[in-house]
Amino acid sequence: MASYSGAAAAAAHDGHKHVHEHPVTSVGTYFLVYLFLLAGLAITYAVAFLDLGYGPINNAVAMTIAVAKAMAVILYFMGVRFNTRVTWLWVGAGFLWLLILIATVGDYMTRHWVRAVGWQ
Repeated sequence: MASYSGAAAAAAHDGHKHVHEHPVTSVGTYFLVYLFLLAGLAITYAVAFLDLGYGPINNAVAMTIAVAKAMAVILYFMGVRFNTRVTWLWVGAGFLWLLILIATVGDYMTRHWVRAVGWQ
């Protein structure tokens, strides 16, 4: 079994060309996304105490802000923005699956609960 030193391993790696280099996200970009998330938190908190007139409007505003914050986390902190289209496809499939699960639970919770006969 051959043993490589750190310098030999580094030299072997230097000769290897990477087909796809990953872009580096700057600290400033992460900081701006962090500020966006904090602003979204503050706006969501403020809107929770406001009466926007029609009842579901408050929920729609809160959900819109939540989706925007989730997209910022997925795109920047999880690195999806700079990944391949296959990654985008899997992220989209995950969201589709989440919507199916939410719709299924919503339907399930509207059903009438029937007690089993003989059980206490």
